[in-house]
Amino acid sequence: MEKTVKTQPTMTDDELLSKLRFCVRCLMAERPNDDARQLLNELNTMEFSMVWTMFRALVNTREPVAADSDLLRIQDEVLQELIARDGVEDAANFVSTPYDDRISLWMGDITRLRADAVVNAANSAMTGCWQPGHHCIDNAIHTFAGIQLRMECARIMAEQGSEEPTGKAKVTGAYNLPATYVIHTVGPIANGRPTDLHRRQLASSYESCLEAARSLGVRSLAFCCVSTGVFGFPQEEAAKLAVATVRNWLQVHATTDLNVIFNVFTQDDLEYYQRALSTWA
Repeated sequence: MEKTVKTQPTMTDDELLSKLRFCVRCLMAERPNDDARQLLNELNTMEFSMVWTMFRALVNTREPVAADSDLLRIQDEVLQELIARDGVEDAANFVSTPYDDRISLWMGDITRLRADAVVNAANSAMTGCWQPGHHCIDNAIHTFAGIQLRMECARIMAEQGSEEPTGKAKVTGAYNLPATYVIHTVGPIANGRPTDLHRRQLASSYESCLEAARSLGVRSLAFCCVSTGVFGFPQEEAAKLAVATVRNWLQVHATTDLNVIFNVFTQDDLEYYQRALSTWA
């Protein structure tokens, strides 16, 4: 059984709320308008959940431009405190599946996972989800990594000069996440009806992330369920393809010491992966 490690708060609830309000003020000051001024007048009376909703909406829609050093410092303190309070799972403690000692299956929040690298299901622009508060993994990873992640992604994409092709991968730092790296991959948009091309592209996403992890020399890589959200690749078929692709890659690279974690967030996905893994027993 994996153990969630929670740490003692490094600040009081009031201090945390004060720091979060500071971040909101800084973010709103970057794009002042009449609505922002009205909200600023009400900010000191808002409870934590409302201030957090404002913060998340602001960072989700922030352009990837240079930020004030005090904003970055306080933002980092807030995000690290929230992650620590929720508790961090350490991939090093995971029990491998009975089917392959280099594969683990874990249900939980990937933004609370301490692994060498975690996979983000990105879009072709590669700068995160721009919908305020959207519940996709791209949004969650960018929110809890901090605004530095979008800035790094934007720099990489500017240097590339074009959108990221489906099935490829890019590596960035993880900033405030417990992981060390984020590997971003663009899965196929299947809209519920995957074609053979979509299947090849999804397999390529997994292979590209594995190759990136091997190049980094990391020991643990956690995959999210790529393309199964708004991109509409059917979950059960995606699980079978993910397991087959990873197992085949590990067999080819038999000497690698890379350990792979399949990270799921729902009971349905957990059962799909359990069945997919059992077929390889």
